[in-house]
Amino acid sequence: MGGVVWLASYPRSGNTWIRVFLHALLNVLEGRERLDLNSLAEFSTWDIAEQWYAPLLGKPPDQVTKEAVAAVRPMAQRRIADSVDGLVFVKTHSALVRDRGTPTIDMSRTAGAVYVVRNPLDVAISYARHLDMPIARSVHILTTPRFETDNFPNAAYEFYGSWSQHVASWTRRPHPAVLVVRYEDLLAEPLATFTRLAEHLRIEASQEQIGRAVRLSSFEQLSALEAKTGFREKPPESDGFFRKGTAGQWRETLPPPLVGQIVSAHGETMRELGYLP
Repeated sequence: MGGVVWLASYPRSGNTWIRVFLHALLNVLEGRERLDLNSLAEFSTWDIAEQWYAPLLGKPPDQVTKEAVAAVRPMAQRRIADSVDGLVFVKTHSALVRDRGTPTIDMSRTAGAVYVVRNPLDVAISYARHLDMPIARSVHILTTPRFETDNFPNAAYEFYGSWSQHVASWTRRPHPAVLVVRYEDLLAEPLATFTRLAEHLRIEASQEQIGRAVRLSSFEQLSALEAKTGFREKPPESDGFFRKGTAGQWRETLPPPLVGQIVSAHGETMRELGYLP
């Protein structure tokens, strides 16, 4: 059986970490004890990559309207699903909604999904550092209903919504094919949480093999590897893709007014996920 397995999250919530772990685990299962960050594209793809859209649009995404991109999105996702025999892992930051009359996710080609969620107070800091923007700007993005990015030459736009809208779109209707994972649990109990993830994706691996993949994909290893080989997915304005990989950094970094702004906008969802007492 083929189809797309979505690796989904709001930006800066652990999506790439999940991809790296799965890449490491498949390497371990094949007897390879090394990890190449820049070979991730051989193992998974991004749903908004220009290669899936340009043939349908006849030009790069930034030369057409968002309406034109939305109209071909299901066809682009079918191209992704048909690009391999069997399952294909696809990174997405899109909310699971209808946008401009078209679904952002083509469920007819969906085999399953992993949705990673992270405390928005930490997301705001990580997102700001990732794109070298003021934290107030990232807080504005997290709290803006129906927020969306622009079309770019190498990528179609993404519809995020606000952080709460994004989380609700993927979690409000529990489905056995969608595994919801907290970033904080990946940090606190990596072996147990990554084991649950591997089992959900029906990857047959021993605890010892999963443990080796967890060690290969630790933030210490990833930071060192990025410093040595670079990482193609790092934005030019960022000084590093893999930074601290911690939880609770907002307590020392995020000004109280911005904490209040996020809690005011997302308190109900944060409480449901255990991010508020």
